[in-house]
Amino acid sequence: MRVLILLGFLLLSNICLGQKEADMYSIIHAVSSERIKKDVTTLANFGTRHTLSDTVSKTRGIGAARRWIKKEFQKTSKNCNNCLEVTYQKNLIKKGENDRITKDVVVVNVLALQKGTKYPNRYIIMSGDIDSRVSDPNNYTSNSPGANDNATGMAGTLEAARVLSQFSFENSILYVGLSGEEQGLFGGKGLANFAKEKGWEIIGILNNDMIGNITGVDGVISNRDFRIFSEPVPPTETEKERKLRRFYGGEVDGISRQLARFVYKTTKKYMPEMNPMLVYRLDRFGRGGHHKPFNDAGFAGIRIMEAHENYTQQHQDIRTENGIAYGDVVEHVNFEYNKKLTAVNAISLASIAWAPPAPKKVEIGGIVEPAAKFKWSKVDGAVGYKIYWRNTTSPTWDYSKSVGNVLEHTLDGIVVDNYFFGIAAIGANGQESIVTFPNAIFR
Repeated sequence: MRVLILLGFLLLSNICLGQKEADMYSIIHAVSSERIKKDVTTLANFGTRHTLSDTVSKTRGIGAARRWIKKEFQKTSKNCNNCLEVTYQKNLIKKGENDRITKDVVVVNVLALQKGTKYPNRYIIMSGDIDSRVSDPNNYTSNSPGANDNATGMAGTLEAARVLSQFSFENSILYVGLSGEEQGLFGGKGLANFAKEKGWEIIGILNNDMIGNITGVDGVISNRDFRIFSEPVPPTETEKERKLRRFYGGEVDGISRQLARFVYKTTKKYMPEMNPMLVYRLDRFGRGGHHKPFNDAGFAGIRIMEAHENYTQQHQDIRTENGIAYGDVVEHVNFEYNKKLTAVNAISLASIAWAPPAPKKVEIGGIVEPAAKFKWSKVDGAVGYKIYWRNTTSPTWDYSKSVGNVLEHTLDGIVVDNYFFGIAAIGANGQESIVTFPNAIFR
C-alpha cells in the first residue's frame, strides 16, 4: 500500500511539474509587443511625467499618467474576476528634501496586488517608474516623453499583470508604478517603509528601468543581451555577520545576489536565446535605481535593464545637434526587445510565486573532513530540497543534487573548503525557491 501511495504521489508530482513547465511557455507567448507599444506611446503622449509636473490636467503631467495607469490595472482586474487590489500609496515630500525637490509634492505610487492563495503575506514585486525628466532635473514643464526611461519598464509591469493575472499563485505578486525616481528614489523609499510598517515579507523586487533600447552609444546592437544588477550583501548586515564572512565566505552571496541568480537561471532555462549578464554592482557606476531603497530596508532587490545604453536618449532635451537627434522618444524603442524583457520578468515572478519559501536557516559543517554537511529548517509546503554548489570563483550555481524530503544531508567526497553552497526548497509542483546561502555553522 505504501508503495502504491508513493507511486501515486510521484505520478501526481510529474503531472503538476509538466503543467507548470507548459504554463511557463504559455506566459512567454502571451506577452504582447503590440500592447506594450500602445502603453509606451500613451505614457509618452502625456508630454511630461516629471514628479513635480501638473497633477490636475486630464491629458498632461504625472497626475494624468498615474490615473491612467490605475485604470489599466483596474481593467486587468475586471478581466480576472477582480483578482487585483488596485490602490494608491502616497508620501508627502517637503520642499528642500534635496536640491531636486523645489516645492512640496505628494509622491504617488500605483499598486496592483494579486494575493497569494497559501502565503498571502509573502510578496514578490515587479516595478517600473512612472516619472520622466529632461536635461535639467528641475525642469517640470518641458516635454519629457520618457519613452525608454521609463515608460518601457512601466508598460512591462502593466503587461506582466495582464498575463499573470490569468493564473493563481501561492505567493502574492505586487505590480507597481513607482514615482519620484528621478528626484531621489522617493517612491521606492515610501513603498519600502510602507511594507515594513505593514509587516509584509518581501521576497524581493524586480526593478525594471529602461528595458527597450537595443542600440548602444558604444555602437553595439543587441536584442538579446540584458543586465541584472545586484549588490553583494545587505547594507543592514550586523557587525557579527560581517566578521563571520571573513572566515566562512559569502562576500558575493547576499539575498539580492541570490535573487539575481534565480532570474538568470530561470531565463536560461525557459528563454535560452537570451543572454542575461550578472553585474556584481548595486547599479551602474555612480548611479542608482528604485531597488536601492528596498535594499536599504533589508529586502532583496535587483535592477533589470538593457545591456547597451544610449546616453543621447536619456535625460535629454529634445533637440538635434551635429546631426544627432537627442531625446527619449518612442521611435527609439524596440518593442520586441521590450517584450522579451517583460517575459523574463513574468516567468521569474511566476517561478517565485509558485514556489515554497526558501529555508530560513541553513547550517553548514564539514571542517577538516572529506565531506560537506548540511542541516536546514523545515519549509511549509516543501516536498523536497536541493543542495546547490559552485566553485568559489563561479558567478552561478553550477552543480546540484536533489536530496528528498529530509532536513539534513552529507555530500561525501566534496571538500567544504573548495566550494560555496546553498539550499533550495522544492514544491509539489516542482518549482524551487530562491537559494539560501548557509547562515549558521556546526561541527
